[in-house]
Amino acid sequence: MARPPSRRPGHNRKAQYSLFASYVVAMTGAAVGLLLVVVAIFDPTGFAAIRIATAEVTRPASLTLKNMVSGVASVDEVLASFWRAGSQNVALRRQVENDRNRIIEAKAVAQENLRLKKLLKLVEDDGSELLTARLIASSSSSTRRYARLNAGRWQGVRPGMPVRAPEGLIGRIHITTPNTAEVLLLTDTSNIVPVRRANDSVPAISTGLGDGTLEIRALAAGRNPFKPGDLLVTSGIGGVYQPNIPVAVIVRIEGEIAYGVPLANPSKVDAVVVERSFEETVTRSDANAPVEPPIQPEAGANASVDAPPP
Repeated sequence: MARPPSRRPGHNRKAQYSLFASYVVAMTGAAVGLLLVVVAIFDPTGFAAIRIATAEVTRPASLTLKNMVSGVASVDEVLASFWRAGSQNVALRRQVENDRNRIIEAKAVAQENLRLKKLLKLVEDDGSELLTARLIASSSSSTRRYARLNAGRWQGVRPGMPVRAPEGLIGRIHITTPNTAEVLLLTDTSNIVPVRRANDSVPAISTGLGDGTLEIRALAAGRNPFKPGDLLVTSGIGGVYQPNIPVAVIVRIEGEIAYGVPLANPSKVDAVVVERSFEETVTRSDANAPVEPPIQPEAGANASVDAPPP
């Protein structure tokens, strides 16, 4: 049978001191624990004060240990979030793009609603017979300036009818087919429109230049009465266009000639209104007006006049 190892440290002083210190610490801990038990039993108030003081002393150490434990516990969450960051960024980008597209669509719908409201107000204010249509094409490179409507002869469109938008005059019907019509735009060189200045009714003639602008010549001889910023409207002379339709705004002056730009841009206008000519509207109004019967003289008056003297 083997001899059990001896617990004695031998002649090593360092081992002896370590063993002695461990005995002292154990005895001291036991004594302090016993003392705390006695104090807790016989003096609860004093034990509560000792516990509070101990908690205050050990607070920094407890907080540090807690943070260390929380940090170690959240390492797996940090790693998982890092690995998921890529897919989350992709999803967020897609969501931002979708939201951007929805915002753009909402703005487009709002602009379309505003344009249709203006057109509806135009139809409500005008008492003549109107036809609402859409511009489906317009010339951009040709020397002639035309636009095409999606309504034609079968819908009642006839050559010479004015075409206008909520912003202003577009032109007049030039050629019609059963379901389409060609609109001669204001900027065409063969389109001449009688106009006047809106604020003081100075008469003038507007002629297209074929490059998107208009040439304005005053009818009165002498100094050019126009200046940049003047608003021109139709005068009603000629019987084609109704009066007071916005036409153009003056942008520059060169001698006796003023140059302007149309208020209604066919490339940006969608819905337009086809009107009857001003002369036809007035003629129809006069024809539909009730005719008052002539006043017949009273019988008594005729008898007094026609009766022979006694």
